[in-house]
Amino acid sequence: MSSESLQPAPALCRRTLLAALGGAGLAATLTACGGSDDKSSGSSSNSSSSDASTGSAGGAALAKTTDIPEGGGKIFADQSVVVTQPTAGEFKAFSTVCPHQQQRVNSVDNGVITCPAHGSQFSVTDGAVKKGPATSGLTAANIKVSGDSITLA
Repeated sequence: MSSESLQPAPALCRRTLLAALGGAGLAATLTACGGSDDKSSGSSSNSSSSDASTGSAGGAALAKTTDIPEGGGKIFADQSVVVTQPTAGEFKAFSTVCPHQQQRVNSVDNGVITCPAHGSQFSVTDGAVKKGPATSGLTAANIKVSGDSITLA
């Protein structure tokens, strides 16, 4: 027998486990759908309807441009994306996953995207943090505006 005392293995912290699961889920979503039907990380497109012509195989249709209020936005929970219109005719898209603790943002109002979990707020213009506790902004998603239709790129 050894004289070493037996100590239980350290338990996983709940936050660590949730963060790991959230990150793994996001990575799986991006890997599985990154090429055509879903959002992918990177910069968002703010293509106007005038420069959209023959595109490559388009992504999933999200909305009509008239569905997105100027200075606000709309959340598409099933696609994990929020589409905003900071100024007339300019459309942006971001992940709905809050970088603070991987909760989902749930409202867009008065130029601010809000996470209900701890009150983090993000700009509809660029997804940047307006109010913490989040210390980094929302991840940009790629969209394409063609005529009056907005699709994931």
